[in-house]
Amino acid sequence: MAAELRVSRSDRRQFVRPAPVASQSLTTAWWCARQGWPVHPLAPGRKTPVGNCEACRAPGHDRAECACLRSGRWCHGFHAATLDFDRIGQWWGSRPDLGVGVATGSAGLIVIDVDAHERELPDRDRLLPGVGISPGVDLTGLANGFHTLGVLAALRGVASPADDESTLRVRTPSGGLHVWYRNDGGHRWQCSAGSGSGRALAWQVDVRAHGGYIVAPGTVTPAGVYRPVGTVRTPAPLPAWLARELQRTGHLPSAAVPGPHPVPPRARQAVLAAGARHGSGERLLTGVLAEVTACAAVPEGAAFSEKLNRAAYTAGGLVAAGHVTEDEAVRALRDAAEQARPEQQRRALAIIRGGLSAGRARPLSFGGRA
Repeated sequence: MAAELRVSRSDRRQFVRPAPVASQSLTTAWWCARQGWPVHPLAPGRKTPVGNCEACRAPGHDRAECACLRSGRWCHGFHAATLDFDRIGQWWGSRPDLGVGVATGSAGLIVIDVDAHERELPDRDRLLPGVGISPGVDLTGLANGFHTLGVLAALRGVASPADDESTLRVRTPSGGLHVWYRNDGGHRWQCSAGSGSGRALAWQVDVRAHGGYIVAPGTVTPAGVYRPVGTVRTPAPLPAWLARELQRTGHLPSAAVPGPHPVPPRARQAVLAAGARHGSGERLLTGVLAEVTACAAVPEGAAFSEKLNRAAYTAGGLVAAGHVTEDEAVRALRDAAEQARPEQQRRALAIIRGGLSAGRARPLSFGGRA
């Protein structure tokens, strides 16, 4: 891939002065930027963005006002993605161990992420959301996203995107496939993350678009290389039939203006059980939990992490003051996070634990009560 993504010396002199030695990651990042795809660093050996600095991890941090982004630092993942060749040279020139992510929304890309994980087959109604599969259909041998995407394509009388040789396809180290398409229609397609989220194209088939990112071709990890398949290195336009399927499965944002979302019943029950000990504590926790659950109506840009962190920090203060037990707080926070971002439960739990830990250092008291 190094030869295929090589940036010419003249390009390096033009955009980066002085030019650092081009590592594989820097070469990949430069190549992506030349395609018009904004890039951001991934943590060494991982598929996730580099972690935020200490200031950006602080409770109540507002990404919209973040000085790191204005200063050209890489906090906040794909929100920091750039086409600036100087900045790219600084980031990957000094840290060649960083991986490369592409912000799919700002790059005008829709990437079909096909997984091949060994998992138990779900119920029939979850294989192709919105498409009924009768009990008489034999599902023997159906085991992963390649199969479900193939079934969907066959039902529509077209070839599977996994076999689309007209567009960039990238084999993942785990045996999956990223199928890259260009968003030429002007639609603001939204991400999905498998059948566990509110949107899903097929079981073990994710969509990366606005509000997300994809690992760049050529990125090297301990598990292997994200390696292009075939000879095509540019994304083709999104096929019309696939655009119709994405629209059918809810990958376009609602035109309606969302109203406030109530705290989910399970979360509110946990709050009431504990918060009844002091009305002010209940009202405070209910308010911050409502901000978290309201993120469910906003596919991207809702500041979910910041709001969940703030709620966890508040809950930690209530735990320290004896208004609520830690188990009750965790239960309420997890229920709210699950409603807002069901596909991010592992990450949400880490935010909850961090926020609670920080909040316990500052007990919250009401009316003179410790």
